[in-house]
Amino acid sequence: MTIHLNTQADLEDAIGALVTQDRRLEPILDLTGMPALRQREPGFAGLAHIVCGQQVSTASAAAIWGRLSAAFEPFDHDAIRKARTDRLGRLGLSGAKIKTLKNIARELHLERLNLDVLAEEDADAAHNTLTALHGIGPWTADVYLLFCLRHADAWPAGDIAVQEAVKVGLGLTTRPTPKQMAPLGEPWRPLRGAAAHLWWSYYRVLKKREGVIADKVSPAKISLSKSSGPRARKR
Repeated sequence: MTIHLNTQADLEDAIGALVTQDRRLEPILDLTGMPALRQREPGFAGLAHIVCGQQVSTASAAAIWGRLSAAFEPFDHDAIRKARTDRLGRLGLSGAKIKTLKNIARELHLERLNLDVLAEEDADAAHNTLTALHGIGPWTADVYLLFCLRHADAWPAGDIAVQEAVKVGLGLTTRPTPKQMAPLGEPWRPLRGAAAHLWWSYYRVLKKREGVIADKVSPAKISLSKSSGPRARKR
């Protein structure tokens, strides 16, 4: 049965279970306090919102999303599927992002993609379904699963903030790569998404108390920290 983080109470229960099963997380939680649950809009709108934020600053992403979401009523996959490419370009979308959104909209229209079904699938299977789509990389897929579909086991292995927090918190000598993050997350199944919330909180503690991140990660790379967690280098 797939576990979801629909409420703050769900997250707190999950964090409690994680600390019980892996005592290495206990001092991390002592430092961070209980993380706050972070959520974003579900469905096509949520995925489109994340795509708009890829590879741009928070301010640019917010401006593009504001123009795009305001231009269509209702904002759904059919609206984007039917929209003229030049109109989407004038709203600030790059050619690559237009192609990505158009492709997602087409897959939804043809019923070859069902985002509601993804919410109930195994996290790894859902991840693979999303990353098979044009323009959807691992980070985008995992952030969508975690924050929009509220999948408790989504594991953002490519997120540099989670990587850095895991490195410091587990006493590793180097920041783990996405490939190395996969086995590191195994002890936290089926609650890896809850663990990610905890590691993001720890990352913020490190930034404030030690300044160990600021000289390694540019502001553009951590611009999602206020809304959903820091951005990875690669999408």
